[in-house]
Amino acid sequence: MGVNIAGLFPKKEISLDDLKGKIIVIDFMNVVFQFLASIRQRDGTPLMDSAGNITSHLQGLFNRSVSLLEKGIKPIYVFDGEAPELKSKERELRLERKLKAKEKYEIAVDEEDLDSMYKYSQQVLYLSPDMLDESKELLNALGIPYIEAPSEAEAQCAYICSKGDAYAVASQDADALLFGAPILVRNLTLAGSRKTGSGAVRKITPEMIKLSDVLEETGLDHEKLIILSILVGTDFNPKGVYGIGSKKALKLVKNTNDYDSMFDSLNVDFDWKEVYDVFENIPVLRKYNFKFGPVDESKLKGLLVDRHEFSETRVDSVLSKLNNVKKKGQKELFEF
Repeated sequence: MGVNIAGLFPKKEISLDDLKGKIIVIDFMNVVFQFLASIRQRDGTPLMDSAGNITSHLQGLFNRSVSLLEKGIKPIYVFDGEAPELKSKERELRLERKLKAKEKYEIAVDEEDLDSMYKYSQQVLYLSPDMLDESKELLNALGIPYIEAPSEAEAQCAYICSKGDAYAVASQDADALLFGAPILVRNLTLAGSRKTGSGAVRKITPEMIKLSDVLEETGLDHEKLIILSILVGTDFNPKGVYGIGSKKALKLVKNTNDYDSMFDSLNVDFDWKEVYDVFENIPVLRKYNFKFGPVDESKLKGLLVDRHEFSETRVDSVLSKLNNVKKKGQKELFEF
């Protein structure tokens, strides 16, 4: 879900060309669910091989990763580790939403309502351990590095960027800014045109949000930005404070430094200090290595073509883009 305060932030539309030559760390779970939600049939059915194995995540990860490399962007994916205990409430809410969506999807199937089938199927998403392992297998075959975070991927992404080892974090959620990421890029893996459930085409453009601009625009420091988010609601206190939206929260945090008194007066049913501590002290890897390698076409085709029945012609067509990159002299993409 992430924190719902992005409406307060100054954003700048960018193109993929603006990120050429940059290392971008990507919250894997955030983008893989985008692929699972968007790459599906008209009736909401995800792409599958003849054995019924879902392949939407592999197609999205393969095509988008190669597209980024072709643009001169160096992607590094970060996988979630163990979630903080406080996230259990958010997981319960997500499960509840999925169950409700599943019920509505089944009704839509009975009524042969394709639009509703597509809509509700997007809300019933899951990533099995096998799908997760195959995603890593795909990245290895492409020579794209990934890191497994000890806890939240966005916190690890933010740390890597804060140390200057990457340019920006790519995620749809604003949490990375709360974890201290200097730059957040949204819509990176969604850039382009997308069909909605009704068949309409919607243009999606990457946008950049800088933490320094956010703090200047809101008049807050980083500590107050986290407090504002806690008021509105985060993955670690999902419902936030009843009746408090982002604009009201902004006024509250601007007018006080006594957070204990502020939260007491709002009669909250959670410990705000515990939530704040997650953002300030969440575990991250402080030593990490990532290295881009060559594409292993044999392993790649073994996964996509042999195991999951991807068209070899289409796989070769996508791979030809990488070969063109090398021919143009951008060998630095595959060295780090």
